[in-house]
Amino acid sequence: MFKVYLALSFFLGLLLLAQARGNDKKIKFYQLKKGNMHLNLTNYGATIVSVIVPDKHGKLADITLGYDDIEQYKTDGWYFGATVGRVANRIGNAQFTLDGHTYKLPANDHGNTLHGGFKGFSDVVWTVESHKEDSHITFTYDSHDHEQDFPGRLEVSVTYMLIGTNEYAVKMTARPVDKPTPVNLAHHTYWNLRGHNSGDILSHQVQIFGSKITPVDKKLIPTGKFESVKGTPYDFLEPREVGSRINDLAGLYDINYVLDGSSSQHFRKVVMVRDNVSGRKLELWSNQVGLQFYSGGMLNATKGKDGAIYHKHGGMALETQGFPDSVNHPNFPSQIVYPGETYKHYMVYRFSAS
Repeated sequence: MFKVYLALSFFLGLLLLAQARGNDKKIKFYQLKKGNMHLNLTNYGATIVSVIVPDKHGKLADITLGYDDIEQYKTDGWYFGATVGRVANRIGNAQFTLDGHTYKLPANDHGNTLHGGFKGFSDVVWTVESHKEDSHITFTYDSHDHEQDFPGRLEVSVTYMLIGTNEYAVKMTARPVDKPTPVNLAHHTYWNLRGHNSGDILSHQVQIFGSKITPVDKKLIPTGKFESVKGTPYDFLEPREVGSRINDLAGLYDINYVLDGSSSQHFRKVVMVRDNVSGRKLELWSNQVGLQFYSGGMLNATKGKDGAIYHKHGGMALETQGFPDSVNHPNFPSQIVYPGETYKHYMVYRFSAS
């Protein structure tokens, strides 16, 4: 009987192992294509690997920073093209209090939590729910209770959709299953409209439809105040070059803008970028209250796609989002989502060239 028991146990063990292996999510690359616009993606981090669009002469180029293989994405510290969360941006002192309970989070950024912790949504394998090359791809992820010490189970979905031949949309949703939890997802692509391997973005013209910023301390945590951008180096209310006043800010931009009309969270244009050399222009539309503008000032000889080396200001990140550290500032728009509610984050990226 004991031998039978051992044999049965061994058989069941093999069966469970086989089932586990069968349920493993494979990391793959996927493509969306329509006309001259190509998007390459991976289910590792629900990440955009490349965006290929024509310039004013019809020449195609990849205008996003990234890597050639998955192993590089696994060790990436820049979040190239990734979906970041459960809470994007920073949470001060790596903690927050909700309903009387204080949650201690991973401190992965100078004593603070950045982009969801040591293993946020950018470093997990998502499930591909549906994919049609000339239409869309949908990634889903089931985040368990206490993942990176955040409360509650959270069901997350990210869909990339082609719209015509010159724009694509991103739809992010999240639904708490059993507990209220903070949610702030962001798309973390770095843009260089001249081409990912073309040098810096300091001559790109940027216009940001945000009249205020949320100023930060030395650790980049918001003070809780709001400041007007008018007349300051943060003033991009009219188009101007990224590098025109960057030296007034110790050589980089890394700040959250309070987007105009953000109190109603309606869908509107939030930023425009143009490169005069290639003629490419990007318009970003969103329903979010904030935009983190990062000029890539801390990039440092990072080896990217096709042998390219990304130096300082090699690309800019334009992250529509909720305000950083909102969980610790009652005067900021709340990021707490309760069971029965749905977090919704929409973006449209529109390209042209002339």
